[in-house]
Amino acid sequence: MNLGTFSISLNVKDINKSKSFYENLGFQVFGGNIAQNWLIMKNESCVIGIFQGMFEKNILTFNPGWNENAENLESFTDIRELQKQLKAKGIKILSEADESSEGPAHLTIEDPDGNSILLDQHR
Repeated sequence: MNLGTFSISLNVKDINKSKSFYENLGFQVFGGNIAQNWLIMKNESCVIGIFQGMFEKNILTFNPGWNENAENLESFTDIRELQKQLKAKGIKILSEADESSEGPAHLTIEDPDGNSILLDQHR
């Protein structure tokens, strides 16, 4: 099962402090909008999102259709197909993608320890 590129979305208390901290670790701003309290940061192939006030806990994030540079992949498994595969394996979907739609969609699941996992397809 190919879920797409991986990043972690961190719930931070102070986006400016977090930005500085991760810059000290070699990360650079790759996308986002600090005025809207979210940034995507990158250090080589490692990608993190820092988000202030947008969700309660950290989220493991996968983006079907993208590589680690947010570039479109020629071939990928659509999120609606991934959703069918997850259901067939007995994995509970907390928020589902509309299977009658096309293009951008997302779904969420949790691992056995309650860690949130977001599959977020942007195309």
